[in-house]
Amino acid sequence: MTSRSLEMRPAGLFCPPGDFYIDPWRPVHRAVITHAHSDHARWGSNQYLSVDSSVRLLTDRLGRDIAVTGLKYGESIQIGSVRLSFHPAGHILGSSQIRIENAGHVSLITGDYKRDYDPTCSSFEPLPAHCLVTESTFGLPVFRWSDPKQTAEEINSWWIHNQSAGVTSILYGYALGKSQRILNMLDSNIGPIFIHGALQKPIDAYREAGVQLPKTKLISQATKDVDFSHAMVLAVPSVHGTSWINRFRNRSTAMVSGWMQIRGNRRRRSTDRGFVLSDHADWDALIKTVQEVAPEEVWVTHGFADVFSRHLRDLGWNASPLKTEFLGESTEDQETATNPAGESL
Repeated sequence: MTSRSLEMRPAGLFCPPGDFYIDPWRPVHRAVITHAHSDHARWGSNQYLSVDSSVRLLTDRLGRDIAVTGLKYGESIQIGSVRLSFHPAGHILGSSQIRIENAGHVSLITGDYKRDYDPTCSSFEPLPAHCLVTESTFGLPVFRWSDPKQTAEEINSWWIHNQSAGVTSILYGYALGKSQRILNMLDSNIGPIFIHGALQKPIDAYREAGVQLPKTKLISQATKDVDFSHAMVLAVPSVHGTSWINRFRNRSTAMVSGWMQIRGNRRRRSTDRGFVLSDHADWDALIKTVQEVAPEEVWVTHGFADVFSRHLRDLGWNASPLKTEFLGESTEDQETATNPAGESL
């Protein structure tokens, strides 16, 4: 599969006229990065280029010694024969769409994105393009999100209910992006908020970027006499079922994810509750995005690429699945499985 500016190579999506890769799967000479999640930003490349608000997240995750350059949203640079610029994707802090213009032909690579309003990151901006590369992590009709404000109310009500029962509320979310969005939704007047150590660096990066988040305390710094029955504890999914969680004797656990839309996923997680909240576009938002970009060609990647591209073809679009080595949001479970007991991240 090729276009005027893009082709697939063993290391990932490559732009020949600019001699760079976009979110490569393996180390390359020059990597242009849509955002700092591990399935898009991999260690080992010689040079990295991203939007400036993603630079700290990248260095926290890939190492302080990486060679990374940050551009502002909308700022364009010439690389080879192409003009490249970053534009908000609405997924997490610093998430970007990458616009590539080559001899009047525009390719737009969305990375991961969502269309719901989220005060913790810049909102998605639809841009016209000839070729659109879109994710489809939740590219099935069953995935249709409710209003995030409703989810926030449900989470805070659950917390209040647990308090009245003398039970600690433990809420699982991915370390980067999801947990900061959840934290922004919490009503800090309800009680104290404690966090697993894996969340500290991402939270610090968000605060440094000017995102308003409630005050938090590290679980590892809590004294033995702390009563957690009124607290909200934010943690990564990988600690569920480990010795780390056993310090909370009376507890209620919940998972926050778009996958909670499917009841079977809630059972497999073995948590008490599941709250549906995703940092990806749902079925309707994916279709809306294709309509707004109005491309001549659509490449569909991540998740349900075959199903979604087939649906787009039924609607009259020239759409094809684009194979990837990663599946999307589910990979975040793997990256947070570091060292639950030591909270090393």
